[in-house]
Amino acid sequence: MASNHKYLLIFDFDETIVNENSDDSVVQVAPEQELPDWLKETFQDGYYNQYMQRVLKYLGDQGVKISDLKTVYEKIPLSPGMTTLFRFLTKNQDRFEIILISDANMFGIESNLKRYGYHSLFRRVISNPTSVEKSGYLTLGPYHSHSCPQCPANMCKRKIVSDYLNERSQEGVKFESLLYVGDGANDFCPTVIFSSNDVAFPRKSYPMHKLMRKMEEKQKGSFKAKIVPWESADVVAQYLQALLNKS
Repeated sequence: MASNHKYLLIFDFDETIVNENSDDSVVQVAPEQELPDWLKETFQDGYYNQYMQRVLKYLGDQGVKISDLKTVYEKIPLSPGMTTLFRFLTKNQDRFEIILISDANMFGIESNLKRYGYHSLFRRVISNPTSVEKSGYLTLGPYHSHSCPQCPANMCKRKIVSDYLNERSQEGVKFESLLYVGDGANDFCPTVIFSSNDVAFPRKSYPMHKLMRKMEEKQKGSFKAKIVPWESADVVAQYLQALLNKS
């Protein structure tokens, strides 16, 4: 069965939908709003998910409750212009299929989106799984494993996008183009396989944008998708409105 969704719109969460890194935000509920050095020193590049597992355990040990964490996640502000973009999408939901792919965690993302009233915009939220233990601790797991050398051990967004497109294709859904709003290096990875039909919206001067520029400097035309940088998500809303006007 063919779908009337023309565009697949993919969002990142941290420093894209919200204006902070939600993993950093939870430090606010730690004693004296700080993590001890012994804990910070356990961080290893590419293994942030494991590090956050230890951070959440430490917070639980310090008596931090789930409700405290939920409040922190709910208070994280949206990025500039994001409300405008979400209102535009709410009015045009029939034209976009919207998903969220984030290396944060399900509990934090869902708490935030429900608080702002935008959770229902997303057909699927894909992130690292969380669960609330009997002890009242929030525990975190990895999303999957993969073989991409560029991405953290627990999540490759390129693999997730490819798998999602395959799944939708088997269900008879084809997209005219892919649209990706992000900021980080792990948001760059999926857009490398985009075609000239697709659009990448990197947050201006953030790692995703820098990596795109670097790729273009090395070999002009090697990055195929159209690049539309944004400082305010109003820019994304305006671009999408123009896209709908054309089609």
